[in-house]
Amino acid sequence: MGADITTAQQQQVHAVESEALHVPRRHWIALFGGLIGAFMAILDIQITNSSLKDIQGALSATLDESSWISTSYLVAEMIAIPLSGWLSNALGKRRYLTWTTAIFTLSSFLCSLSWNMSSMIVFRAMQGFSGGALIPLAFSLVIQLLPIQKRAIGMALFGVTATFAPSIGPTFGGWLTENLSWHYIFYINIPPAILVISMIRYGLDDEPLNLGTLLKADWFGIVTMALGLGCLEVVLEEGNREEWFSSNFIVTLAIISGVSLVHFVINELQHDKPLVNLRLLRERQFAMSCLAYLILGMALLGSIYVLPLYLTQIQRYNAMEIGEVLMWMGFPQLLLFPIVPKLVQFIKPKYLVTFGFTMFGLSCYVNTHMTVDFGGQQLILSMVLRAIGSPFIMVPLSLVAMKHISKADTPDASTLTNVMRNLGGAFSIAIIATLLDNKTREHLGHIKESLPSVSTNGWQQLLQQSDFFIKAGSDAGTAMQQAQATLLSTMQRDAAIMAYNDVFLMMTAFLAFAAVLIMCMDD
Repeated sequence: MGADITTAQQQQVHAVESEALHVPRRHWIALFGGLIGAFMAILDIQITNSSLKDIQGALSATLDESSWISTSYLVAEMIAIPLSGWLSNALGKRRYLTWTTAIFTLSSFLCSLSWNMSSMIVFRAMQGFSGGALIPLAFSLVIQLLPIQKRAIGMALFGVTATFAPSIGPTFGGWLTENLSWHYIFYINIPPAILVISMIRYGLDDEPLNLGTLLKADWFGIVTMALGLGCLEVVLEEGNREEWFSSNFIVTLAIISGVSLVHFVINELQHDKPLVNLRLLRERQFAMSCLAYLILGMALLGSIYVLPLYLTQIQRYNAMEIGEVLMWMGFPQLLLFPIVPKLVQFIKPKYLVTFGFTMFGLSCYVNTHMTVDFGGQQLILSMVLRAIGSPFIMVPLSLVAMKHISKADTPDASTLTNVMRNLGGAFSIAIIATLLDNKTREHLGHIKESLPSVSTNGWQQLLQQSDFFIKAGSDAGTAMQQAQATLLSTMQRDAAIMAYNDVFLMMTAFLAFAAVLIMCMDD
């Protein structure tokens, strides 16, 4: 009799556990809808990079003006991410996701209709602001719709959007531009956006409007956050082109950003209902995880920025050829992401994250000894190493970061991690652009200083080049000038390659620091 009761109790416990683990089909549909939306938003950060020359030509814009196609998107996205938690609470997730996706679709279509660079910048800002909401909301859906036992699966799916999308962005954009036209990099958003709206409308329950939250908002925090992060993003994106603090424009924006962010932090720590709960950073493990997210953003967006630059400048690759190289850092990830949730059950997340950062660092270190012969084929090894490391960072790092965060604080925590990752990318691009310029000049100076010690070889090369140009039909004086220009071009190319090696060494050091940081966390 007692055995029967025990068996019945065990069956009841198993039934309760099964019920707790059960995720309704409509919730899975909503989750996938949110992830597709986040994928689109992240993809659109990079997808225009391969098509800037075509857009620039079509809109009769200068190179400096065309840089604002990316900058306007990133600035608006950076402002939208901290607002997403507050607006989703006030409007309800179902309504907010529907509206933002609809605006994202409309602005994508308007981008394709742009008649000049000013209109393109406005529509890209609209696209960035609506897309910026899709990223943290997708992460929040993972936490709120899935039980803790299945959360690793959701994190893996989110990881695909966060690392795979930027990896294939230039490839996809290059292919569309080469085979169709640059307009299709915006048209491509429309079908999946309609699907996202349908999935969200079906999968999520409608929530009432919370007008009190809107009316009693932390408006001072909103204004200081928007000014601080917006101006900081512009400083980081445009600083190198404007020669940093020699530009009054950059100095003014830097002052506005610094003052605004200081007031924002003070206000958030004192406000009863802050826009973003910065008090979460008092939790040691979460604060350390945010620093790791900053470095992850630096590595993810930094490598996506510097590799196409190297292949264009040194190897003279076109958009399609660059895409064929970069796909090696994207597609292998798809094989590994399904494995990571299973490994999390047996291996502590912090060890998996450490392994991921180590592999990512190794992939950068492989590129610290590049020469003029280091082209697409030689880069494949580093691409594959990065593809191996990335899945082991995204999923376990989310689990490590959220370990001591309550469900109620998830939206704020998601906001902070996403802001840190985006800021990392902005800092990385700014540092890389500046380092490339400064190091190229430094290495070129050293090469010129070393010429007297190898003057015999130098003169032999000049004479050989001069003979070549004479045989091609130039007179002796012109041929020598052409030979000198060729030698200078070779020296500049070699100096640039050395600068790229320095950039990858810097990225290796940051990733090594991240690996050590994660190992210092609690189990």
